Amino acid sequence: MQTLGRSDRVDLPGLGLENIHAKIDTGAYNCSLHCASNEVVNGVLEFVLLDEEHPEFTGHKYFFKKFTQREIKNSFGEAELRYVIKTKIKIFDRLIRAEFSLSNRGNLKFPVLLGRKILRDRFLIDVTKKDLSYEWKTGLQ
Repeated sequence: MQTLGRSDRVDLPGLGLENIHAKIDTGAYNCSLHCASNEVVNGVLEFVLLDEEHPEFTGHKYFFKKFTQREIKNSFGEAELRYVIKTKIKIFDRLIRAEFSLSNRGNLKFPVLLGRKILRDRFLIDVTKKDLSYEWKTGLQ
């Protein structure tokens, strides 16, 4: 089993994002992506990831025909109605299909949060380390 640290850089190939900062959060169940704006138009979810202040912001608009909407508890224990999409995430050499809720994480350091649903039975977490898969990918290890 591979080890992840408290944070890393991951790829979301289905969204065209590479080396995006992710927080590893074993206290969270689901994964989350920073999305400052989203709306459903004619049954299609339209959204822009990140926000203009983020260094990796592109302004690219994404369109998903397949999505759900669920109540998800935020870090304060309050239920929020969020859109949920499925896309692939690449960590080390593993391509994993995962669900991501879209939430405004603009006031938080990491635009991606990886919860225990995706981590369980795949990775060990060592909170004294960080960027292990990114170092592996770039040959910095």
